Amino acid sequence: MLNKIGEIVPSELQKGSGTAKTAAGAESFADILKKSINETNELQVEGEKAATDIATGQVKDLHQAAIAIDKAETSMKLMLEVRNKAVSAYKEILRTQM
Repeated sequence: MLNKIGEIVPSELQKGSGTAKTAAGAESFADILKKSINETNELQVEGEKAATDIATGQVKDLHQAAIAIDKAETSMKLMLEVRNKAVSAYKEILRTQM
C-alpha cells in the first residue's frame, strides 16, 4: 500500500494495531517506525504547502517557509538512510550461511 508521499508501507504497519508493546512496556519497533513515517509525511505535506505558498506569492513569512522546506528535506534524507540500512542488513542476513 502507498502512503501520502508515495512510499510503500509494510502490511504489518497498515493494520494499525498501534498497541503492540514489548514486555517492558516500551513501544515496539514497528510502532516507532510507523510514527516516524507519519511524522515525515506530515513534514513533507507542510514543506509542499510552504513551497506552493512561495510560488504563488501567498507566503506570510519567507523564513518560516524555508525552515519548513528544510525540515521536510532533512527528515526525508533520514528516512532514506534508515531504509538503506535496513535493506543492507536484510541482504547481509540473506548472505549468512547456516
